[in-house]
Amino acid sequence: MINQNWFATIALLLWPLVALWLYQTRPVGKATLWTILGALLLLPVGAFVKLAPGIPQLDKISIPNLAALVGCFFFVRRPLRFWNGFGFPEIFLLMLMIGPFITSQLNGDIVRSGSVILPSVGNYDALSAVVGEFIFLIPFFLGRQVLRNAADNADIFRALVVAGLVYSLPMLFEIRMSPQLHHWIYGYEPSSFFQQIRDGGFRPVVFLGHGLTVAFFTMTAVLAATTLWRLRASVVRLPAAGVTVYLGMMLILCKSLAALTYGLIFSPLVRWASPRLQVRIALVLVGFALLYPLLRSADLVPTTAIVDIVDTVDADRAYSLKVRFAQEHQLLDRASQRPLFGWGRFGRARIYDDYRNDISLTDGRWIITLGSSGLFGFIAEFGLLTFCVFRAASALKFTTSEGDRILLATLTLILAINIFDLVPNAWLTPWTWLLAGATLGRAEVLYATVRAGRHIIKSVSSASPIGRIL
Repeated sequence: MINQNWFATIALLLWPLVALWLYQTRPVGKATLWTILGALLLLPVGAFVKLAPGIPQLDKISIPNLAALVGCFFFVRRPLRFWNGFGFPEIFLLMLMIGPFITSQLNGDIVRSGSVILPSVGNYDALSAVVGEFIFLIPFFLGRQVLRNAADNADIFRALVVAGLVYSLPMLFEIRMSPQLHHWIYGYEPSSFFQQIRDGGFRPVVFLGHGLTVAFFTMTAVLAATTLWRLRASVVRLPAAGVTVYLGMMLILCKSLAALTYGLIFSPLVRWASPRLQVRIALVLVGFALLYPLLRSADLVPTTAIVDIVDTVDADRAYSLKVRFAQEHQLLDRASQRPLFGWGRFGRARIYDDYRNDISLTDGRWIITLGSSGLFGFIAEFGLLTFCVFRAASALKFTTSEGDRILLATLTLILAINIFDLVPNAWLTPWTWLLAGATLGRAEVLYATVRAGRHIIKSVSSASPIGRIL
């Protein structure tokens, strides 16, 4: 239980006013970007405001999402749509909405795990889960509708780079003084302080909850800066090459092996590889994320070899990875008992000892989803995310300029890295859903443009004398 102070509550309640100011002073796309990204970077982790029983709690996720929805409702000149025909995205969305009700019908029993008795899941719990899922998905709907053009894609990269530059200041402070800003400002530690001690120094946490999260965000900012460097664009009047080097140094100071590995592998690809190669690599990443539960269940992932490789770099990280793989195996056994629709809420998919202690370590988003929502929920959530990557990859050939092609390819790659990282980690945020919606929206615009062009050509051909002869 967190002990948030009054300032944490005020920060949450004031964010809608910040969003209103953004929508009044910025274009809708930029206002939506900063409403979601700014909240992710600045609001307290885990703090919430509960207005009344039966009403979802207002927190770092729900407040900016609802504020962005209201802002777009009043400032977008066309009606907002949550349904766009009936294709694969709509199928996955429908699965996400009906899945909790099926899960609740199959989990009406009381579960005993060790000496712990866990309650049943009812229709009220299913409705609460659906409402929460809809609020969580709001950035996806908005990104799909208001971040659809090449200029919007460029705004995403600029926002990431500017946010990375600004965030580097408190990061440098915490690297030197220890990660204390969240505690000083909001009154509590968002995560274990000892987890942020690495290599005789500290990992910055700021307001993202954990040093690994900060490192991953910094890595995406590096990729965004590299993209602008490739496009020969400046960032707040600074050369993109210099900004890339600076953010790369910040990534090293974050002391995260995974994020640094991502940066070292993908930064050269973003800078020099062809857009086609980038999307092919993106497809490999999301394909692995989709197949990982099957590979783990069939014991086809070389866990021992992976641990041995990491052990040559860092023994502590190797031990942590070994524990994670062992936990995955136990949780997979638990999930296999109700494989299709999962165990539902209240920690029913977790493992407890005889002393009523929760001994589960659920680091990966995939195992959390698989345990609570089953294979049905996993396909719905990961299917929607990965479909955005597949759709953008297939639409790349319809781009009309090299700059547009580079922007779409790198955006697709960044989204794919986010999805791939859900295998070891659970950092699925509204920002990820906003990127997914923007990627899908851009692909849909490209497909619509091609269809419109073909329709015009067909109409002209059929109306011309030559067309009638043919």
